[in-house]
Amino acid sequence: MFLEPSFLTQRRGWIEVICGSMFSGKTEELIRRLKRVRIAEQSVEIFKPARDTRYSVDEVVSHDARSIASRAVHHPSEILEVASHIDVIGIDEAQFFDESIKAVCEELALRGHRVIVAGLDMDFRGRPFGPMPELLAVAEYITKLHAICNHCGNLATHTYRLTTDAETVVLGEKDIYEARCRHCCRQTCRRLFVHTPGRKPSIADMNKAAQERTGCQHNRTTGQCDVVAQNCTFYAAV
Repeated sequence: MFLEPSFLTQRRGWIEVICGSMFSGKTEELIRRLKRVRIAEQSVEIFKPARDTRYSVDEVVSHDARSIASRAVHHPSEILEVASHIDVIGIDEAQFFDESIKAVCEELALRGHRVIVAGLDMDFRGRPFGPMPELLAVAEYITKLHAICNHCGNLATHTYRLTTDAETVVLGEKDIYEARCRHCCRQTCRRLFVHTPGRKPSIADMNKAAQERTGCQHNRTTGQCDVVAQNCTFYAAV
């Protein structure tokens, strides 16, 4: 459990980052920390990207329905305009902001604010997501949370997309995404078919997989995988 740092002298600003896959409890942990701050009667303001309208327009809501009032912003610079007299600033879904969120968080910390940021560290391809790597690099405190793999029950670090959408940002919940461990994320396509050693599956096989929404994200026309190679073993012989 994260324990807030204590100071013997004047409090200074810093950055905390909460990261992990979907369904790992990032927003829940952000809400927990911010509610503790309010109990201590410190001033709090929470921000989220305006594009995230999954649960609410004016609240940050976790997957287990915990919520806290928030302010939706279109650009990170808007945070600087309203945060001057706030003790603690929370930012949810930071991966959806552009790269300027890093500079904004650093400026807030230099002004003496405690900044708590939550976001996905990897996208559905397993690649670093948006500005999160830079935020992790400059943060004083980092908490990486884990979900439970939907397939094997081990700790999950990856967010697996169940649809064939190729865009990096596709808003959705359990209808579109699953939490998976490293091994289940890599082996999904392998489990879909019984391979003949050295033989690639046919276009008909790929059509069937896509129609059944089994999670295989191969392009049915070109035969190429829409998932980065590390997440797919479709062509692996068994």
